[in-house]
Amino acid sequence: MAATDACDGYGRAARRGAMFRARRTYTQGRQLRLTPINQLRPDASSAHPRYQTQGEDPQFEVESLQGELPPPGWYLLDLRLGLDEGRILAPCLYPDYGAGVSEALRIALAEPGRDGRSRSVVLFGTRLHRLRFDPSESEARFALEGFRLRRISRLRAVWELMCGIQRARRDVLCEDAVGAGLRFLRAALRGRIADGGKTLLQHYRRALRHGAHSYPHWLSRYERAAAAGGEAATTAPAPAPAGPTISIVLPVRDPPLPWLRRCLDSVLAQTWPHWQLCIADDASRSGAVRRLLRDYAARDPRIALRLRENHGHICEASNSAIEMATGSHIGFLDHDDELAPQALAEMARAIAEHPQARLFYSDEDKIDESGRRFEPNFKPAWNPDLLRTQNYICHFVAIEAALVRELGGLRAGFEGAQDHDLLLRCAERLDDAQIVHIPQVLYHWRVLPESTALSGGAKPYALEAGRRAVEEHHARSGVRARVEVTEHGYYRSVRSLRERPLASLIVPTRDRAGLLRTCVESVLQRTAYRPLELLVVDNGSSEPEALRYLAELRRREHVRVLDWPHPFNFSAIVNHAAAQARGEVLCLLNNDTEVIASDWLDELVSHALREDVGAVGGMLYYPGDTIQHAGVILGIGGVAGHAHGHLRRGSNGYLGRAGVVQNLSAVTGACLALRRRVYAEVGGMDETLAVAFNDIDLCLRLHARGYRNVWTPHAELYHHESASRGPEDTCEKRARFLGEVAIMRGRWGELLLNDPAYNPNLSLDSLHFDLAFPPRGRASRIGSALPQSL
Repeated sequence: MAATDACDGYGRAARRGAMFRARRTYTQGRQLRLTPINQLRPDASSAHPRYQTQGEDPQFEVESLQGELPPPGWYLLDLRLGLDEGRILAPCLYPDYGAGVSEALRIALAEPGRDGRSRSVVLFGTRLHRLRFDPSESEARFALEGFRLRRISRLRAVWELMCGIQRARRDVLCEDAVGAGLRFLRAALRGRIADGGKTLLQHYRRALRHGAHSYPHWLSRYERAAAAGGEAATTAPAPAPAGPTISIVLPVRDPPLPWLRRCLDSVLAQTWPHWQLCIADDASRSGAVRRLLRDYAARDPRIALRLRENHGHICEASNSAIEMATGSHIGFLDHDDELAPQALAEMARAIAEHPQARLFYSDEDKIDESGRRFEPNFKPAWNPDLLRTQNYICHFVAIEAALVRELGGLRAGFEGAQDHDLLLRCAERLDDAQIVHIPQVLYHWRVLPESTALSGGAKPYALEAGRRAVEEHHARSGVRARVEVTEHGYYRSVRSLRERPLASLIVPTRDRAGLLRTCVESVLQRTAYRPLELLVVDNGSSEPEALRYLAELRRREHVRVLDWPHPFNFSAIVNHAAAQARGEVLCLLNNDTEVIASDWLDELVSHALREDVGAVGGMLYYPGDTIQHAGVILGIGGVAGHAHGHLRRGSNGYLGRAGVVQNLSAVTGACLALRRRVYAEVGGMDETLAVAFNDIDLCLRLHARGYRNVWTPHAELYHHESASRGPEDTCEKRARFLGEVAIMRGRWGELLLNDPAYNPNLSLDSLHFDLAFPPRGRASRIGSALPQSL
């Protein structure tokens, strides 16, 4: 929904001459009037004001007949709409506190239930200059029957927020509501009621977004064209323009007949005609399964069928199917899953767009027994470190047939992780530009009892097979690493350090001796890695306690204190220290961090020493054990934002990504390690970025030079964020910040809207991998999509 103030021609006419149509309502004696101003056509013939939306951005102006809008405080908004057609999707308020309307201030409202009623908690933080009500992001015809704002107490607001979280999540006992309530109670007991209320409000808003911006809503709005293009072709089509033939490998072993039929029909329904379906039945015990397969094979000459007499498990059956493949590329399909109608057409398009590529993969979702689609997996572009922790590529994948045969197909002994093993072996043969991601849902993974689609833990043997696949991949690549299974069912590679070079830890500081002491002592006492040197860079401390502690540090072993008596410039301070560092590895560390786990530096160094790696970042927590930094996503907040912010420690995050090593475009400079040679190669930090985004810019320049940036959750520290510098609360600081934003946007441009480590179907307005409304693109992409000239 666009946050615009513009009115179309009809909206202006409505404001001038249709005031009688506006709905009047009240808030504790203050009479409000709702007047349509954009994309709403009133119907004067109705007893209640009725409206037809004229687009996806209908707007009402909320005005007070007494001249003043509701004062700051907590409110309960009771909304009642009579829906004639269409749907009410994501209603919201846009407050204007004097600086205009923006998406950052958007207040989501609960969607009306079947009775047309909704109840939402609203907080106005300061005096309102204007207030706008946007009833829906979808086409609808409705009557506005009630719009009532009631002032409520803070205690009542807490109760309503918890009830609202539970209603939005539709759980009998919502974990989010209980957890949010407990966090509020802990904050209240510490005398921080306001902070607790803000945290509770964040959970409430997330719950509303979960309901309003759900996957079914997303599908109904953005997959209409794809669904319309999928007319089933039950017979062989007429000749079509030339293009790649994709051979689909389908091993079969006693699936339920309805799901097998759905699977086969999804291939016949493909809009791309150049396909071959290679079915290998692995000695199914059901005669009905074999009869069904023979029937389908007789219906279309593009179906090749082999009925195996001996049960050889999925690897042998798949290899039997591969032997029949005649296409240029081989795709893989499970016997109870479904392809989207446009799956092969989109694969063929990507093959034509990237003729040098040899491996292609798409996004996917899950589908249940009733055909309901859920849990979309919107994946990053090529991400080799993520593949070593989980088979994030999974479905739908198409690989050049020659490459599959070079590798000998699937390997027996890796049943349950056979596709993961194949992908790892493919990756060893391919360059980054030869692996292409298609950010579209082209595959529907059926959820049935005992299915790994439902739970990776349902098949422990598959986890062990995957662990061995990753371990053997490391061995073939010359990497000494022990592979462990994490508590969430993913993989951690603990890399052995053949050498232990000197690590130079750079800690800029000014005053705030307590913060610095916590940081330094935690490093010296809790860090197992040796050798190290700690370079404390003093930027003009004047407080007596800080000066005393700095004098003490000058006498400490492993510590050097450097002076930087100039105006604060984080980039210049780090460059100054890097020039004097003796270590092969540099580690930037904020003075408001605190080491948690003793192996944090071992973990960072083990990745930083890799020849293909640039910057390495760690996991940072707020003191209350919620996530402060789990890597950086470009575009969030305009330039960049931290992923998975405020999730509790140990959370899985989006499809496991809060707990596994992965490649990200950037990590925070609050804890960032890299080789000194690589730092010098890109010219260090850009000193025109004195405070903000210098770490992001450094990471992007490293990536542009061909290095991968790595984030690991296994280097854990606390971070008292920016405690020594304070907030951006002056005109000078805000002007400097806006200037640095302009530099980043001018330098990196469209990259900030298409982070290869993220997905264009995911939102840039959220830290939590929420769906994008609308998506930012559907074009195929490679992981090394950064400019190479910088």
